[in-house]
Amino acid sequence: MVSKQTATTHPHINHPWLAIAALMIGAFVGMLSETSLNIALPNLMQAFNVPAATIQWLVTGYMLIIGIVLPFSSLIGKWFTTRQTVIFGLSAFLAGSIISALAPTSSFSMLLIGRLIQGIGTGLILPLMFTVAMLMFPPAKLGTVMGMCALVIMFAPAIGPTLTGIILGKLTWNWVFWFFTPFLAIALVLAIFFLNNVGNITRPHIDLLSIVESIVGFGGLVTGVSMSSKFGWLSPVTLCILVVAIVVLVCYAHRQLNAQEPVLNLRIFSIPAFRSGACLVMLDFAVILSSMYLLPQYLQSGLLLPVAMTGILMLPGGIVNALVSAAAGRLYDGFGAKWPIRAGFVIALIGALMLIFTSSHSPTAFVVAAHIVLMIGCPLAMSPAQTYALNSLSPSQSGDGSTIINTMQQIVGAVATAITTSLLAMGEAHSANGTPAQAFTNGVHFGLWFTVVLIVAALAVSLTVKNFSHTHEEATTE
Repeated sequence: MVSKQTATTHPHINHPWLAIAALMIGAFVGMLSETSLNIALPNLMQAFNVPAATIQWLVTGYMLIIGIVLPFSSLIGKWFTTRQTVIFGLSAFLAGSIISALAPTSSFSMLLIGRLIQGIGTGLILPLMFTVAMLMFPPAKLGTVMGMCALVIMFAPAIGPTLTGIILGKLTWNWVFWFFTPFLAIALVLAIFFLNNVGNITRPHIDLLSIVESIVGFGGLVTGVSMSSKFGWLSPVTLCILVVAIVVLVCYAHRQLNAQEPVLNLRIFSIPAFRSGACLVMLDFAVILSSMYLLPQYLQSGLLLPVAMTGILMLPGGIVNALVSAAAGRLYDGFGAKWPIRAGFVIALIGALMLIFTSSHSPTAFVVAAHIVLMIGCPLAMSPAQTYALNSLSPSQSGDGSTIINTMQQIVGAVATAITTSLLAMGEAHSANGTPAQAFTNGVHFGLWFTVVLIVAALAVSLTVKNFSHTHEEATTE
């Protein structure tokens, strides 16, 4: 039986699924945009006649803006209503997509500005999806809802290369951005007509020093790891940015832990279930981003397949990802978090090892099978881990918990992508005597060993997970 306190924190919403759908669609497009553009970068380099170092800012700049905006989402939720924030975020993303789609090939700056505006929308919508879900749905349905939210997080990066490959096979690069607009328009309509305000507007004191530290620290960290692919990890530029960012983040964390009204409540890391669950979510996301960064490139540069075929071959894994993500939430409701998480990472380990045993002549069927296995394991662990972490928090802490998890996902994702890029280049350099396809495949293997290390680390953390987190146990026993 749900406790009286728990029941009163979940207001009656006439159409909760339509309300949360607005956020899910917005978050889906945001995550889709984060990975889909990777496969289009060569086309954009050619269209705008800019070098790789310049075009990379479409990825780096997007992640930089998300890394800056995300840590403030909890504070924004205490100053502005849910409807105001969601409608503004969706409108910003829609405007950014249109600006980028309309950019002439003579104006790379216009394309980049639109991309940066997209990052504002993603940074606002992504954490709100989990916060609103926690506040709108009772604990008995939370696993299912979080499973659908995890579907958004997991399915979008997996399906991004497929959709972009198909679009570029038939249309110009502009349509990669036009593709986002109808979904964002639908989400905006749903938000306007069905989304209710949840949570409390408290308007706490704004600590300007904390805001500056957050911008410099999180923004600097994303910039530093992104710069490593261009200048190297040991270059003065990269090291200087990273050292400054880490020092500032340490000061930021110390200030938040000792402030009466922190911008971000880092004290919730003292809750063991949140700490374990959040760590597992971050590791799982790093596994997804590192492997999905390597696999499309391997299909094109290792197996020498065209971009459209690459997109098609990524589709089966994306579909399996969606199905497992939806089912994993229900598994949490019925069985808890421990066994789905452990089983998920074991299966993911098998898929990653299968990819390591590929070559430049491997059958595409084997590569697709390995991708499918990986896409069974990662989403199987993601939703239970996310629910386990957030369900250990009180309603007043859920906004901070969602913000922390999503912020760290972006940071860990940026770091994982940068490390994978470095290992890819290192592996290619160690195979200078082979064909370009063989050298690239060896580089992919170097990167995939990092993915394996992440999975093994996640398996170790999963040993600390119980079936249900503390709040869930109270809700089901009272």
